[in-house]
Amino acid sequence: MTDTVTRSINHAQFTIEREVPVAPAVVFQAFADPAVKAKWFGGEEGWEQGESSVEFAVGGREVNEGTFQQKMTSRFVATYTDIVDNERLVYTYDMWLNGSHISTSVATWEFEPTATGTKLTLVEFGAHLDGFDTGAQREEGTIGLVDALVNYLVSQA
Repeated sequence: MTDTVTRSINHAQFTIEREVPVAPAVVFQAFADPAVKAKWFGGEEGWEQGESSVEFAVGGREVNEGTFQQKMTSRFVATYTDIVDNERLVYTYDMWLNGSHISTSVATWEFEPTATGTKLTLVEFGAHLDGFDTGAQREEGTIGLVDALVNYLVSQA
């Protein structure tokens, strides 16, 4: 069988910052507690949850797979490489769409205390593969994810 995919790799980096009216410990729990994370991470309308597991520890793995609008199956597989309670997270993750490996990324989250809560800073470096995904598409999707996190955190204030 001939491989019909045009092989390519494109690199992208973006930074997203937000301020929330809750302490860094509350923000950290939104990642550390799988039951809390499920309230904001993914699950938009039309999403059918598939495999889901979280081992929130350095070296631990997180998997989140699901199908949206009964057409597209997305698979997120992350490995936590650094966790400092209430301060930062670093993880690598791979994304698949309908079985095709579309990207590998490194994401860093920092939680900085402010006078009114926490400043969140997400920096992501991505390698987007074979034209299935672009840095701009990933940034747009990630902004939606960060907004969902912020909305959840504001509801906890």
